[in-house]
Amino acid sequence: MMKSGAPLIILSASLLVSGCGLWGEKAGNELDPPKVNYVKEGQSLDKKDKAASAEQTNKRQLFLFDSNGMVVPQVLALPKNDETAKQVLQYLVKDGPISNLLPNGFQAVLPADTEVLSVNIKKGTATANFSKEFTEYNAADEMKILQAITFTLTQFDNIKKVKIQIAGKNQNSMPVNNTPVGDGVSRVDGINLENGSVADITNSELVTLYFLAQTQDQTYYVPVTRRVAKEGTDKVTATIEHLIDGPSAESSLLTDFRTDVKLLSTPVVKDGVVTLNFNGALLDNKEESMIADEVLNSIVLSLTELSEVKKVAIKVDGKSKIFNEKGKELTAPVSRPKEVNTGEF
Repeated sequence: MMKSGAPLIILSASLLVSGCGLWGEKAGNELDPPKVNYVKEGQSLDKKDKAASAEQTNKRQLFLFDSNGMVVPQVLALPKNDETAKQVLQYLVKDGPISNLLPNGFQAVLPADTEVLSVNIKKGTATANFSKEFTEYNAADEMKILQAITFTLTQFDNIKKVKIQIAGKNQNSMPVNNTPVGDGVSRVDGINLENGSVADITNSELVTLYFLAQTQDQTYYVPVTRRVAKEGTDKVTATIEHLIDGPSAESSLLTDFRTDVKLLSTPVVKDGVVTLNFNGALLDNKEESMIADEVLNSIVLSLTELSEVKKVAIKVDGKSKIFNEKGKELTAPVSRPKEVNTGEF
């Protein structure tokens, strides 16, 4: 496990952008007016074809299995489609339309030949109706399959919960290992769950943390929901403290946090913006007041999983003049990245 400030071999380009967040689009009709493209003088047909291709697709977040069996978001360009919620589930089916798009080491999550019969969205709940082939999965994969479906659908801001049907019949639980579905599963229920050492479930809470995984092709972010004891600290502080603690020793995940990073004061949340004040150990380069992209991204991704946090402002030793790896000053609070794990590192 890589900790204590040891730099990653491959550093990602910064994913952070201001503006709309990851969940800022509705599932529904996406009819665009026809567009006419002309080749400008000196422009190749290849550029025209690429531009036309981009206009015919939308980037979607699909939650897939990586080589370690973790549920991981990957951004892929899918053909424009009016039934966007149904489409993203179709791209989760093994040997389906995703086959030629899968990043190395990743695999689809739903059993082969599964048909997505419909997705009905009503009052924030999406009911996904699958064919009987949906039941043909291993019991050990059941919870992660449910997580992949839930997180893939909740990328759309009009979907908050997910329910399951098989051949039109409502399922109170998943069909193989009886994982409860009830009145709907949401992102609050977590992803890649780990219980850690918490014994008292009733006096605990869930926090979702973003750590790193690395292959020969890319470095990517993996969400992990950890059950942590309530110790009188607020949830923002608990999230930061567990980010600093790093991933489980049993996992293959990585972190670029130094173990001596500390919050110097209690985080303040106001109008959706959380302000954090760290000690100097947060910085990758103290002389240039530079924070590593992986550290900044992990903080923002993890904290914006909390419903009350939309943006993150960071100070070090009370000073807000901080720069990212590109030398750009973080003059404004940072929003959640619009896209995570694009494969462009």
